[in-house]
Amino acid sequence: MVSTKNVSKYLPLTESTFYIMLVLIEPMHGYGVMQKVEGISQGTVRLGPGTLYGVFSTLEKEGLIVKVKEEERRKCYTLTSKGKQVLAMQIERLEIMSANGSSILEHLREPTAEGI
Repeated sequence: MVSTKNVSKYLPLTESTFYIMLVLIEPMHGYGVMQKVEGISQGTVRLGPGTLYGVFSTLEKEGLIVKVKEEERRKCYTLTSKGKQVLAMQIERLEIMSANGSSILEHLREPTAEGI
């Protein structure tokens, strides 16, 4: 297992990189990644080929993903163990952010003297 210090240098992940890594928990090719990311992000993240393949290249060079097969022109990638560790750490960061945000959101929704 890679040390926490060695993987923390990849954090925080950009939104696009997070979603790409999230769907690569299982082997998938580029077009499938684009479709799945758009679906699970409820349309808030739409990846173009340039963005996707740029991220693939970076993640592969960093050892976070690996090409598992190639059929014709379709290359399938999946997370490495190092990539899974980075993704897990990012999810933990997001859980902390979400919990903190949720506690504040209640206060933001309360009527204020200014808004009455």
